[in-house]
Amino acid sequence: MSISSWGSSHLNSSSVCRAKPARDDACDRIWSDRVIFVAVDIGGTFTDLIGFDEEAGAFLQAKTLTTPAELTHGVIDCLKQSGVKAGTIAELIHGSTTAINTLIERKGAKTALVVTRGTRDVYIIGRGNRPESYNLFFHRHRPLVSRRLTLEVAERVLSGGEIETPIKKASVAEACKTLKAEGVEAVAVCFLHSYANPEHERIAGATIRKAMPDVYLSLSHEILREYREFERMSTTVVNAYIGPKVGGYVKNLKSSLAGIGFRGDLSIMRSNGGVMTPEVATERPAAMMESGPVGGIIASARVGQALGFLNVISFDMGGTTAKASLIREGEPTLAPGYYVGGYASGHQVMLPMIDVVEVGAGGGSIAWRDDVGALKVGPQSAGADPGPICYRGGGTEPTITDANVVLGRLDPDNFLGGTMKLDAAAALRGIKEKIASPLQLDPIAAAQAIVEIANNKMSLAVREVSVAKGFDPRDFALVASGGAGPLHVCAIARELYIPKVIVPLFPSHFSALGMLLA
Repeated sequence: MSISSWGSSHLNSSSVCRAKPARDDACDRIWSDRVIFVAVDIGGTFTDLIGFDEEAGAFLQAKTLTTPAELTHGVIDCLKQSGVKAGTIAELIHGSTTAINTLIERKGAKTALVVTRGTRDVYIIGRGNRPESYNLFFHRHRPLVSRRLTLEVAERVLSGGEIETPIKKASVAEACKTLKAEGVEAVAVCFLHSYANPEHERIAGATIRKAMPDVYLSLSHEILREYREFERMSTTVVNAYIGPKVGGYVKNLKSSLAGIGFRGDLSIMRSNGGVMTPEVATERPAAMMESGPVGGIIASARVGQALGFLNVISFDMGGTTAKASLIREGEPTLAPGYYVGGYASGHQVMLPMIDVVEVGAGGGSIAWRDDVGALKVGPQSAGADPGPICYRGGGTEPTITDANVVLGRLDPDNFLGGTMKLDAAAALRGIKEKIASPLQLDPIAAAQAIVEIANNKMSLAVREVSVAKGFDPRDFALVASGGAGPLHVCAIARELYIPKVIVPLFPSHFSALGMLLA
């Protein structure tokens, strides 16, 4: 197995200024008045910034802890740490996990669904396939909208677009009265065959907006104008459910950036690798479900092309999760839709996205013992607050990062560019108390076990995007990114007999770099 380091020579001999509290004069001269392009990626543990001045051929990077209580603070903190004047930024591209976290954590709006009379149960029933055929105790996912808040309207459009039953506005008005009384915050409208003729949905939407101007509204023909009733309905419901929170986040981000003098263009990453305006992101937040991870995949494809490898596997291990994606002939693989939360119990979103497999194994993933005493790692994460034990932020549960510190794989005095000192002794005590002593292991052996279990989980993710789809991972190069990716990539490559590993420049800022390339 050979390892390539993709350095500055592959970035047109670009100079690099790393943002630190004690910044040197050279960096200040470069960035004080230049017009630059900036990308900011908010992860579960860290918020990353990377900037590029095409004229000077110079990169700038900054990294701060993510601020879960108000994510926009992390963006502003990164900009301040970088020393970039907001007024000199021509374009800021942003990726965030706000949309997917809102859905997975079920912290979205109180949502109602308005449908064609006779189709009230389509969303609840879903498809007839059963993910776990032999599980007698299998439970389907809990819907985002209850049957009580699924209301029917008298109307009918045929598959060819012909109107069989004209919409009755009185029926829509009656539904609005019920929705007002229930105090709903968002409404999804999905009529039968509206992809062929959306006129009835437009009429219903206008009526709802007039009666309930403060309610977030999603019309299925605007979100997904395709046939397949359940998939279109599920996607529209997801969009409505996360809409108010994502819309509020985007509004706060724009306001916060304007407050520090930003006057450039703000773009939001889409799950398919493209970008959209804040206005479109507010209307169609389901399109930004995986807006963070796709940046790293785009960058992996470009790195592979620069080094002459058109077939690569992108491996991104951050603070909360690890992601894997297959890239063939220089292009990321696109999926027509996906299940947020997993196939067995997730919510279907039928929008194109770059195909990515995610597992709960990041630097902050917690090591724990199950009911029979077996050692497990993840998917629970310490995140940025309180973070791993070694962060000195009040964390009490041992994590993969703690194990890496105990094993000497991380330098406690040079973490985060030397701006954050890690407490190796506290990490050792935590692993000894929570893992080693109960399992009658030496603390070093326990730390090694944590790392090996994490490596096995991540190997399965790489297998899923390659072997499970008929591709031999030995025919691919493995591109490591994320703050923890280079630490673990060689073990994964050995496990899967992958002959070449590529460690790029800025691995911990790779998703942000990919956003610039988008």
